[in-house]
Amino acid sequence: MNMHRVLLLVFLLLAMGGGWVLTRREPRPSATMRLDVAESLAAPADEGFERALAPRPFDFPRDHGAHPSFQTEWWYYTGNLLAENGDRFGFQLTFFRRGLTPQPPEPRSAWQTNQVYFAHFAMTDRARQRFHAEERWARGAAGLAGAEAPPYRVWLDDWRVEAIGEDADHVRLFATHADGALLDLVAQAQKPLVLHGEAGWSPKDDAPGNASYYYSFTRLLAEGRITRPDGTALAVRGTAWMDHEFSTSALGEDQVGWDWFAIQLDDGWELMYFQLRRTDGTIDTVSGGTLVAPDGSTTMLTRDDVQLDVEATWESPHTAAVYPAAWRLRVPAHALDVRITPVLPDQELLVSVQYWEGAVDVRGTHGERPVQGVGYVELTGYAQSMRGRF
Repeated sequence: MNMHRVLLLVFLLLAMGGGWVLTRREPRPSATMRLDVAESLAAPADEGFERALAPRPFDFPRDHGAHPSFQTEWWYYTGNLLAENGDRFGFQLTFFRRGLTPQPPEPRSAWQTNQVYFAHFAMTDRARQRFHAEERWARGAAGLAGAEAPPYRVWLDDWRVEAIGEDADHVRLFATHADGALLDLVAQAQKPLVLHGEAGWSPKDDAPGNASYYYSFTRLLAEGRITRPDGTALAVRGTAWMDHEFSTSALGEDQVGWDWFAIQLDDGWELMYFQLRRTDGTIDTVSGGTLVAPDGSTTMLTRDDVQLDVEATWESPHTAAVYPAAWRLRVPAHALDVRITPVLPDQELLVSVQYWEGAVDVRGTHGERPVQGVGYVELTGYAQSMRGRF
């Protein structure tokens, strides 16, 4: 679900001067400047963009590419990897697109565009107890950034995901961090893609059109190499998760943030669950998720199907935000009862907006049998309310 990406792209727009059509290069402002500008201005209007009003037919591989008739879109990869020496890594590579106007401008320059792209690359190194995170942005013109299919490709500068073939089920991921960290992986889907919600239509609020189109590859086999900032290169292998979502939507007036979970269990099951938090501390009724069986069949979950309890918290030394730091998650109808703990406490991204997103471990029972797994969790609205920011 990951709706914070809508907000982050608005921040990008505002930091670039608030113009609706970008026609020339600008020097990259600091993250502090982006945040200051974003906090003082409102998001641009969304009139004229298409809205997710009801389920729609998907056309793959074309729908892996960009949907500029919708205002916001993201392509999202996370994963948990093991090196041959036993070192554990987590990674996040995310690309965002923001439409500034519903219609493209008249072409007068190769630099001119109404599309802005934004990206995050983060790496968790458990052995070294380090978390690396970087933010980049670029206009969707002159080859600087973009998304297309077929063949499937999304990129910003040298950060990229490219299909091996034409579809998104077999891809190469590549990203480098300013401190020298590097990610170079090949990932191949082990299951068919999953359409979340009602045939891929995922409401985020009761307001008409406040929804997204959302699908995932919930289990990809990933292998390749990671390079640490000191130049140490390690062969790695593990599992990855891919989300693609597009919409013209925002949080409801009484929603302040969200918690999102993507879990891969060693018995072949996966779970995606998100909950939207209200100002009074309750959970919105549209919260829910998807349970994916080993054969790829799915079960839609509502808020009432999932019991989620916070068992520990962590206070950020950077922002003073207090985040949940351990959970017990239960799906009684499927006899799933697991505890979720972060690989590192501090996996907070200090970018345009502060939020926590990181690798987690999972242990418990499923059908009364022991089960363990890995996953990723995203937490927003703790360092600052997301309400009114997009």
